[in-house]
Amino acid sequence: MATITANELKTRGISAIDPIVNEHQAALISVRGKIRYVVMDMQMYNRLRECELEAALMETRRDLETGEFYQESVAEHIKRITNEL
Repeated sequence: MATITANELKTRGISAIDPIVNEHQAALISVRGKIRYVVMDMQMYNRLRECELEAALMETRRDLETGEFYQESVAEHIKRITNEL
């Protein structure tokens, strides 16, 4: 991925990001020499979100299959999580 400095972004704006994102799908933004942010187009962001949600769904299905879940009332849930803290 290509990197853009915060100063370059400040002076050039979106015109600094657009060609990089079009070529590399994402651009890294560095602040004072450290990579701090990633900029990507919405299509890539939506794809990553779908992957994240799919992973959560797979984890939930696995927990259901292995019995690793609780079935309890709200009061029981609050009591359990406050005791675990």
